[in-house]
Amino acid sequence: MTISLTEPAAERVRNYLESRGSGVGLRLGVKKTGCNGFAYVVNYADEVTEEDRVFQDRGVTVVVDEKSLELIDGTEVDFIKEGLNEAFRFRNPNISGECGCGESFSV
Repeated sequence: MTISLTEPAAERVRNYLESRGSGVGLRLGVKKTGCNGFAYVVNYADEVTEEDRVFQDRGVTVVVDEKSLELIDGTEVDFIKEGLNEAFRFRNPNISGECGCGESFSV
């Protein structure tokens, strides 16, 4: 089981944590919502709990809870800047469909 980061995503997390002055890494999760059933949840991790799995990639710690990992195992996280917009993007090999807006997915 693994979660990976592109270099732009890793750089974004490193820079943000440095400017924030605290945190152990990036926390990824999934919640039930949207027109397709699930949506990604992205936060910065301040701690690691017993229910978490921890991955290291490109010098960044990625924290994922066990339940979410079942749905996002193998996902690559990218960070995209398009004009004034910037966001994390996900390449999840487990999805069977996405909504048109890209905010939710199904497995």
